[in-house]
Amino acid sequence: MVLTPMGVRFAGRLWPCSIGRGGVRGDKREGDGATPAGVHRIVATLYRPDRVAPPAPWARPIRPGDLWSDDERDVAYNTLVRAPHAHSHETMRRADALYDIVLLTDWNWPEATPGRGSAIFLHQWRRPGYPTEGCIAFRRDHLRAVAALAVPGTVLAVGG
Repeated sequence: MVLTPMGVRFAGRLWPCSIGRGGVRGDKREGDGATPAGVHRIVATLYRPDRVAPPAPWARPIRPGDLWSDDERDVAYNTLVRAPHAHSHETMRRADALYDIVLLTDWNWPEATPGRGSAIFLHQWRRPGYPTEGCIAFRRDHLRAVAALAVPGTVLAVGG
């Protein structure tokens, strides 16, 4: 996968996408809204079993109570945690469809550096061109296709 100004080039296609409101940056920080430049890898795929079928045989269900820690003071910073969780976090089972399918990258993971930024996901977009908080977002059917084609270790190259 290669992020280009026109979308993500992957599996012989160009997949339109949205990136972070902060653009692409080499000096990613927590809360800056930037998509981090670099070479990242897909490490897992999660999905909402109450809404979609598994997009790949190795995908794991998002369970009620699954959260993602985004608090740099948390020892579990930038990892999947379970409710209740005392630190700042993001709910993985959202009311909207953005996280019905989520591909996790290895950005600042598994050894997270506090403040360097958490949770760079590939997920569904709100609408074409609507920026993310740093993730890469796709049209729902495109995300499902990308998730079906990607395997653990698939490289995501983000220039910047």
